[in-house]
Amino acid sequence: MFDIGFWELSLIGVVALLVIGPERLPQVARTAGLWFGRMRHFVSSVKADIDRELKAEELRQIVEKQAQSTGLHEIIEEGDALRRELEKTDASDETPSPRPLATDEKASQETSTRS
Repeated sequence: MFDIGFWELSLIGVVALLVIGPERLPQVARTAGLWFGRMRHFVSSVKADIDRELKAEELRQIVEKQAQSTGLHEIIEEGDALRRELEKTDASDETPSPRPLATDEKASQETSTRS
């Protein structure tokens, strides 16, 4: 935050001791510390509020994207409808094809034609 070293702090302490005096310096330091703590607490609460709002906005955007995109159940329903349509077209286009001969049947046909 601030780049204050040991020598700067000691200079501030000596000036405060000379200006305020040794009797009132502890009370002034306590009050200054109290105000500094309140300020830090206020800044941290504002940061937390801003972070919460940013996260809430990000969540709203994600929900909107998901609402606009096709849901998984809709994709499954479309796939089922396409499968049913393909089955209907396959059933209507099917023409009986000759059954492939088994190897035993082929061997018996070859021997019968040779004889």
